Amino acid sequence: MKPYVTVDPRQPLTAVPAYARRAEALGFAGLHVPETIHDSLAVALLALEHTTRLTVRTAVSLAFVRSPTLMAYTAWDLSVLSGGRFELGLGTQIKQNIQDRFGMSWTEPRARMRDYVGALIALFEAFRTGGPVRHEGDHYRVTRMQPYFNPGPSDARTPPIWLGAVNAGMCHLAGEVAAGLVTHSTNSDPDYLRDVVRPALRRGAVTAGRTDAPLLMASTAIATGATDAAVARDRERQRRMFAFLYSTPSYATALRRRGRHDLPERLRALVRADRWGELPTVLDDDILDELIVCGRYDELPALLEARFGSIADGIVLPPLGDPSDDPLLQPCVAELTRIRPAGPATYSG
Repeated sequence: MKPYVTVDPRQPLTAVPAYARRAEALGFAGLHVPETIHDSLAVALLALEHTTRLTVRTAVSLAFVRSPTLMAYTAWDLSVLSGGRFELGLGTQIKQNIQDRFGMSWTEPRARMRDYVGALIALFEAFRTGGPVRHEGDHYRVTRMQPYFNPGPSDARTPPIWLGAVNAGMCHLAGEVAAGLVTHSTNSDPDYLRDVVRPALRRGAVTAGRTDAPLLMASTAIATGATDAAVARDRERQRRMFAFLYSTPSYATALRRRGRHDLPERLRALVRADRWGELPTVLDDDILDELIVCGRYDELPALLEARFGSIADGIVLPPLGDPSDDPLLQPCVAELTRIRPAGPATYSG
């Protein structure tokens, strides 16, 4: 199983090089770069520039706030710079953020993402061959690429495209068009991955006539640390984060699946009242026990293998903590690497 680690979204850009080198030294297969308060592609550039082995994947870059051509140029440059170690993870974000935080238009996300990925694939092919580009979809039309503006021809590795997804429809799309799927921490419990995500990937792969399914990267909620006290502190951090995330309707399905239908509305009521500090009080210990994997570094490999060993191809750990913990974290990473992954399923249709 490939262990990845997340970049702390609030980490200043000046700290990214050392953080990436540390993740590489600890033996992680790769780095996941979120997009919250920093541009994910800028963070990825710094991480790639200062490492030699680490795969760096955006998890995820927001597609609908960038033109496909601009995204393709940057992704291609990062792949060339790193010798093929960059992977482009894409996500839709929610309507309110696209419209009100970014000032961009919103349309039905699944069809738009399909069109966006189609445009990227056409652009990457133009860069690879040095030839023209032609993509005409319902949302994006890219038909002009003069030689002066074309970085190709090139034998650079085409950046693999991953999708971040929660609902079955977007997972189905990933099965059709993506190299892999990154789950969301709010909806990464084993039952959901087994009963919803994997079958949707299979249906998408069959629809597209693929013989193999995308890889599944479980970005699950984990509270960990070197000591029980550190795990407890991290658990409370997760409580605060989840309280915010579950106030978003598209993420709150995990609560409803557990019969906690009242919690999403209680969280949204606090948001509407601008009472952000009270959100964590809504999530009780019982629901956290169901949603979060809690354990010290020495306990974590067995816990994660029991939950995800037969389902996921990779696991994403939370941001690195105190560097003094690294002697304990490194054996944990090595043990996770030895876990046999689920492996891409093969489909005959």
